[in-house]
Amino acid sequence: MTSFVLLPGAGADSWSWHRVVPLLEAAGHHVIAVDLPWGDPAAGLERHVDEIDRVVAESRRASGATDAIVLVALSMGAFPAAMACERLGAAMLVFVAAMIPRPGESAGEWFGATGAEAAMRAFAVTEGRDPDAPFDEGVVFLHDIPADVMAAGGAHPAGQPSAAAFASVWEAEEWPAVPIRVVAGRNDRLFPLEFEQRLSRERLGIEPDIIDTGHLAALSRPDQLVPLLLRYAAELA
Repeated sequence: MTSFVLLPGAGADSWSWHRVVPLLEAAGHHVIAVDLPWGDPAAGLERHVDEIDRVVAESRRASGATDAIVLVALSMGAFPAAMACERLGAAMLVFVAAMIPRPGESAGEWFGATGAEAAMRAFAVTEGRDPDAPFDEGVVFLHDIPADVMAAGGAHPAGQPSAAAFASVWEAEEWPAVPIRVVAGRNDRLFPLEFEQRLSRERLGIEPDIIDTGHLAALSRPDQLVPLLLRYAAELA
């Protein structure tokens, strides 16, 4: 058995993982989906790490779990995940459609350092969309999510990340000494596939696994994401 710790992306809560949790549990694993304090204007990323630590400790104490922790993070959740990895004693780190950070970098610096905006605009042109159109969450995030799932999502606002969260720096000199895996969406309109592949190669030296999803793989195609997570966990056996 493995303890999967699931972190949402910016502005989202643990509901982001509600289609994944039962599939992992059905496979015999302990699953902890964490709500992060995105909406707290005073919460820098250290506060997010404290919350991850607290929730995981309480869940493992209540369940008696002592198994290996696989820390899985979506999008901006990659920043607190990288910061929390050693504190949790995680055995593996998994990034899904992620803002793969660099040690010593802030989330606010990440966009300029990686060229994310240019990549998003170029992909819009490739798909025949107007790169100068106003940002539309429905177009960028929700285009491949089933209608019933999308309708239910409106009840789960989490607030947008604070300036403190974007200013927080991952104070590290190197990556944690654990296996790292990356999952990229073939149809991701926020972090397009070629961009995410380049980022993974440059920053981690690894090739991402590719699935047929947009940015929110846990909501759109849990049937493709979960087998990868199970395969990663099996590597720790």
